[in-house]
Amino acid sequence: MKVFINPGHDINLDSGAVNPVYGTRECDVARDAGKMLARYLETAGCEVRTMQDDDLGLVCAESDSWGADIFVSLHCNAFNTQARGTETLYKSFNGQRLANDIQSQIIKSINTVDRGVKKRDDLWVLNGTNAVAVLVEMAFIDNEQDHDMLSNDLDTIVRAIARGITDYAGGQ
Repeated sequence: MKVFINPGHDINLDSGAVNPVYGTRECDVARDAGKMLARYLETAGCEVRTMQDDDLGLVCAESDSWGADIFVSLHCNAFNTQARGTETLYKSFNGQRLANDIQSQIIKSINTVDRGVKKRDDLWVLNGTNAVAVLVEMAFIDNEQDHDMLSNDLDTIVRAIARGITDYAGGQ
């Protein structure tokens, strides 16, 4: 199984969301999560490639040219400092299956608000690749409790994402 990991936002060009108290940047959390996820998936026997870049056309083209089976984009949400939780976004039928497997594993693994799986037709990374694609919003980086979870339990979240991917791959 070939898994292409896209940690959201470019470290030098677009930090993504930023925690207003601690200055924690989404791009840094996503990068760290992407590195961990790659290690866990490689240990599980998957072939893995990772690319963090704001040129989403390039990212999707790299995924397609490599022949990825699965495409996972990692992000942190932000809204009003009050919203909390984890959600996994998809577009296709198989994307929904993968999103359900990932979301289920995260919810079983950590005390987070289950915001569910949601169909999204308007996201570049879900439209731009031939692979089964999902976008995981791990937590709200601007919420104090979620920020704490991202800071202290990122490994738990990432292990759950890896299990969700291998659950999906095993069900093929």
